[in-house]
Parts: sequence; structure tokens; C-alpha cells
Amino acid sequence: MYRPFGNSVPNPAPFLDVESTIRGLTQDYNTAFNTGNYDQVAVLFASDGVLMPPHREAAYGPKAIERVLRELGESGCQDLRLETVQVDYSSDMAIEIGRYTVAVRQENGTTVGERGKFVHAWRRLGAWLIVADCWNSNLPTSRP
Repeated sequence: MYRPFGNSVPNPAPFLDVESTIRGLTQDYNTAFNTGNYDQVAVLFASDGVLMPPHREAAYGPKAIERVLRELGESGCQDLRLETVQVDYSSDMAIEIGRYTVAVRQENGTTVGERGKFVHAWRRLGAWLIVADCWNSNLPTSRP
């Protein structure tokens, strides 16, 4: 394979561009969720995208995803923080692994912190869109 003279290392810029794009889109997800713009989170998903929240059925497609996100927000989830730890990329697919924190408002008015990890699978369909979003808690369940 021909490489330009003077440098045998492939150009890392395409990876960095993908990683920074994914990180930026994840921050858009945070902002939209925290401002109650669940429709703006849903447009980050592919038409066949799936949201797989814990303790709930999976939601397929932007309309169903928007509905589940709205239910989560209205049930007390607030101040979502997604922190990207790693982005792996090949061609038109990317996997993002990260951590999250969210405050959950209880019925008695108190707020409980939740933290865990997430995986986003992204596909470039003109723009980068989420094809799968799944997360789970680091905290033990209160069930015996």
C-alpha cells in the first residue's frame, strides 16, 4: 500500500473527527434531555434505532423513543450527565462507551443520585445517528 513519503503512520485525523463529532452529539443529547426537548433527543436516533432502558421494554423508532424519554423526565429524572469514555470507529459505525449520572426526584420531594454506564451504537447515515442506546446502574438494587 502506498503511503506518502516522510510518514508511515496513517493519518489519525479521521478518527479524531469522528470521536469529537460523537462527543458533541452526546452533549446535545444531554442538553436536549435536561431542557425537556425529548423530540430533539429522538432526532439523534436512526429511524430503526432502539432505546433499551433498564426495567422497561425497548422502544423502537424516534416516536416511541421520544415517548419513553418524556416518561423518564416526567417521572423525575433530571440533570442527566453523559460522559464519553471511549469511542471506537470503523467506516460508518462507531461504538461509544461512557458513564452517566442522573438525579431522580422522588415522590416525597427528595432527590436520589443514580450513576452507571452506557453504550451507544452509532451509524453514519449521512449524519451520525444512534442505532442502539442501552444503560444500566452501578448501584445495587433494593430488591432482595
